[in-house]
Amino acid sequence: MKQMISLQVNGDTYELAVNPWRTLNEVLREDIKLTGTKLGCGTGDCGACTVLIDGKSVSSCLTLAVEVQGLAITTIEGMAPNAEELHPIQESFIEKGAIQCGYCTPGMIMSTTFLLKNNPNPTEAEIRAGLSGNLCRCTGYNKIVDAIGDAAKKLKKDV
Repeated sequence: MKQMISLQVNGDTYELAVNPWRTLNEVLREDIKLTGTKLGCGTGDCGACTVLIDGKSVSSCLTLAVEVQGLAITTIEGMAPNAEELHPIQESFIEKGAIQCGYCTPGMIMSTTFLLKNNPNPTEAEIRAGLSGNLCRCTGYNKIVDAIGDAAKKLKKDV
């Protein structure tokens, strides 16, 4: 039996009837049509589905949609301030060549947002630890780590 829920996604309210076993990832991608959040492993191991829920990074593939009713959900689509401008983290990922195939990028950016909010001056080791739940299958993480360091500098200038 479907259950009515209200989700706050990227500042917009969505009223939905969902089966209680559907994941947040399924509802975001299939019902709300926000396909920027990817589904990788489906077991919470790869980080491709990472979103922010009340500012905390969470695997949307392991979260039931009914569990997050009334909480603030931020997806990759909610990062840019407007359609013409990217978030500094997104800019740094592009400028430093950290996009690669792009499949892991939304989850990496969401984890980076959480990391830099809680540690605006991370060391390289802290950046690597902050990404420990996100897997990139293309290549190494050096460009991603460089992009996060660059984003940290940009965000300090914005304050």
